[in-house]
Amino acid sequence: MKPTPDTSVPLDDPLSVVPPDPPVHSPVDAPALWQRFPAAALEGVDTSRTLWSEVMPGGSHWSWRMPRGTAIRFVALQPGANLSLVLYSAQEKLERYNMPDSLKAQHTARYTCGHVLMSDMGRSMASFTADSLGWHDPLGALLDAERMAERYGVRRYEDARNGMYRSGKDGLLIEIGKYGLTRRDLGVPVNLFSRVGVDAEGRFGFVPEHCKAGDHVELRFDMDVIVAVSSAPHALDPSPVYDPRRIGLLAWRCGAAPADDFCRAFRPENARALHNTDMLYL
Repeated sequence: MKPTPDTSVPLDDPLSVVPPDPPVHSPVDAPALWQRFPAAALEGVDTSRTLWSEVMPGGSHWSWRMPRGTAIRFVALQPGANLSLVLYSAQEKLERYNMPDSLKAQHTARYTCGHVLMSDMGRSMASFTADSLGWHDPLGALLDAERMAERYGVRRYEDARNGMYRSGKDGLLIEIGKYGLTRRDLGVPVNLFSRVGVDAEGRFGFVPEHCKAGDHVELRFDMDVIVAVSSAPHALDPSPVYDPRRIGLLAWRCGAAPADDFCRAFRPENARALHNTDMLYL
């Protein structure tokens, strides 16, 4: 189904119009915010199967419990976006995304369409099913409060209210705490929309201007997961100005990975990881 964007609201200010209260006959307040996203960023999404859509302000954090066979399309509504993401099995929270196993098994140092995010049990937790960028960072870690204060200074809620500075690490700790998880459970995230390179001396370097407004990436969830995200700046972003960017999200029912799934065929290790996940749902 071809999306029909709402062109009355500018892309750089998608929250400028407050949706009306839901009608009595449909009391669930789920405005179709996805209609304000660029049409090109929704290519391949069956919007008739939309579950919800949202706009995350820069520097915010949130979490959801997403069932197997659903997906989230993430859309950069402003250039220079970053979204740090962690995954846990909703059935057994001791099982979670494992960065070393995912990279080693797929012989990669970046993520793009075709890659899967593997758990420490060798299962596929999520698959990259759409991507306009070709590179998402698995190695750059998280912005913490100490680095944030050193680079940007301090702006607390007591003084700045919603203009406070939030670190990615603190945001994700708040979110996973809602599910009984603690600091010891927070691992290395995936930094969507960001790219980190390595120089001749082996030092990491942030690649500026990698993400443009309208870029998008989609994760299909191959098992029931808890997904937590933060839109705080990337830990290696050298900008001296705290200016995190807005990100649009559209969740929809895409169905579980079929037998001829692109991600299954991308690498033999991916087929094995998806098979291991399928065995949980026989």
